[in-house]
Amino acid sequence: MATSFSFDVVSEFEYQEMVNAIDQSKREIISRYDLKNTGTEINLEPDSITIKTDSEFTLTSVHDVLQSKAIKRNLSLKIFDYGKIESASGDRIVQVIKLRKGIEQDLAKKISKLIRDNFPKVQAAIQGDSLRVTSKSKDELQAVMQLLKAQDFPTALQFNNYR
Repeated sequence: MATSFSFDVVSEFEYQEMVNAIDQSKREIISRYDLKNTGTEINLEPDSITIKTDSEFTLTSVHDVLQSKAIKRNLSLKIFDYGKIESASGDRIVQVIKLRKGIEQDLAKKISKLIRDNFPKVQAAIQGDSLRVTSKSKDELQAVMQLLKAQDFPTALQFNNYR
């Protein structure tokens, strides 16, 4: 049995699901009584979301709406990296929320070390913004997955290319 099995640890989200969550959030903001006449705008760019509104109170409500819609669409809240709140013209505020995608090098090294410490026969190789985990045993790979799921990392982790 010379074959080896592998899977990739990645941090991604489904962009179309994010588009749908933003659209649903916009519809709810238009129809909600407390947010109806606030002039709130939500704009989705490929790697960020920009929220423009009239006060921090309404911004908090918009965050709640956006988070609830993201959860319903199976998007992790760990992909949102909230920027600082800035003043805009006309007593309005703006906040940019960066969308996290990919595993940073520091976190990839931590995950790799965690795997090496707990499973000496399993190899973990950093490949750009993902991590390839290989082993001769499928059972060990599944144990690695369970170990990583039990940890609380600052980014959302998914497992794909399980072969």
